[in-house]
Amino acid sequence: MRNKKLTRRGFLGAAAGAGLGGLALPAFPGSKPATAANRCGAEFWDGRSKSDQLPRKVIVGTVMQPFWGKYPGLDPRLQQLMEIVDRLQAQSQQHYGRGLDLVVLPETSITGEARSTGTVMDWAYPLEGPVQETFARKASQHHCYIVAPLFLLEDRATKLCSNAAVLFGRQGEVVGIYRKVHPVVDLKTGVMEQGVAAGKEVPVFNCDFGKLGIQICFDINFQYTWKELARKGAEIVAWPTQSPQTTTPACRAMDNDYYIVSSTWRNNASIFDPTGKIISQVRWTPAMGSVESVGEKPLTDNILVQEIDLSYGILGWSGTLGNGQAFTRAFGDKAGFRYYDDDDRGIFWSNDPHMTVRQMIQSLNQVEQRESMELTVQDFRKAGVPGY
Repeated sequence: MRNKKLTRRGFLGAAAGAGLGGLALPAFPGSKPATAANRCGAEFWDGRSKSDQLPRKVIVGTVMQPFWGKYPGLDPRLQQLMEIVDRLQAQSQQHYGRGLDLVVLPETSITGEARSTGTVMDWAYPLEGPVQETFARKASQHHCYIVAPLFLLEDRATKLCSNAAVLFGRQGEVVGIYRKVHPVVDLKTGVMEQGVAAGKEVPVFNCDFGKLGIQICFDINFQYTWKELARKGAEIVAWPTQSPQTTTPACRAMDNDYYIVSSTWRNNASIFDPTGKIISQVRWTPAMGSVESVGEKPLTDNILVQEIDLSYGILGWSGTLGNGQAFTRAFGDKAGFRYYDDDDRGIFWSNDPHMTVRQMIQSLNQVEQRESMELTVQDFRKAGVPGY
């Protein structure tokens, strides 16, 4: 009998350790059949080059904040979230001398998590009204994009609700909405997150700094939507989540050649670069207490602000590169990089507003890893190597 409820957090923990590779997933128009495989590093050279544009600096802000415990009501919750955005903006001004470009808030942070009793209709909110008005004002005030996640009441008459993330633009406009394609399924009842509808689309949003995709929590386990975002040209993926995973997001970033920004309830919030490395992270500390004792009390020292560059090249090891020091000798502070000796590669970008990183790479007679892999695959095909 399917009558025993399984809590969402309990299922997430079980699913994280389960083998999901055999699950068949729905195919979207124009897509290949999807599976839940977690191959890491496969076909990472298939992406488009990001090195042939002038520097595109983007300041992103994220937070690690739990929302367990008794829900305080919509207005107090919105006030709490606005205070987080204000703190992120202040840190951006302090560290970089300018404001944020993008804020990512945790999964369902507006409404809190699904309750143990009732249905999603009992705690979902419509976009119109206080939610839209509050976020529109804050996005316009700080002139930034905000990813605002909630259980979204879409149609009261048909009881249609989604686990969604609303993207607000710099003027306070609604740029678009992502609806979670892979809600957690209660394996005892077959119900998805107490009654939400699964999303049907994987949009990429055109922002003034570049192309943004969004995934939510349990989506991390299913590679199709992440591949679809890459196919549509996503350069950053916001990942609001309860789960603080780092291994699989690292694979998604490396596989698909984009940045990932997680915003979580516990353990850590992280920013992954396209090599799969965590470049910035805020972690739960003993001074914060236990997750259970904190409940949903506001934390301090739980925010993260980081500047990234969407125009970059990834270079593998070479004797003349010198673990990146060739860039320093040639360009000084007009170039930046992070070289990972344990991975034999690094990510490089230009700080010169008049010169692309691709021009820098070529001037040093280096070859991007993407291009070297493409040439290698061609040679494999000529040699009859199986699989090519």
